[in-house]
Amino acid sequence: MMNDIAKLILRLTVGVMMLFHGLDKIINGIAGIKHLTVSAGLPEFLAYGVYVGEVIVPILILLGVYARVASLVLALNMCFAIFLTYGGSLFKLGEHGAPSFELPFLYLIMSLLIFVFGSGKYSINSK
Repeated sequence: MMNDIAKLILRLTVGVMMLFHGLDKIINGIAGIKHLTVSAGLPEFLAYGVYVGEVIVPILILLGVYARVASLVLALNMCFAIFLTYGGSLFKLGEHGAPSFELPFLYLIMSLLIFVFGSGKYSINSK
């Protein structure tokens, strides 16, 4: 039972916190993401993937609907975020001494944990 509660807490944390990022993109747009994508030599349409990774996927994770697949999509989204935003400064330390890519890296690791452990008993898929 405690394992399932831990899985639920992990899913709720990742889902809610990432959904805030997605809602920000819905409200304020993705011009900055488009710029980063094009600057990296990638097609601009890939920037719209942020809506999948930061809106649809967090909802699936929250509900526990195909959470393992959704968590892999989130992990890929975080890899792109790290590459696009911090690619040139991966070894730079932030203002408080942590790596500059600390937050997306935490989301990457937590999404991989959801993939490994599954969504638990308190989910729609219950796997």
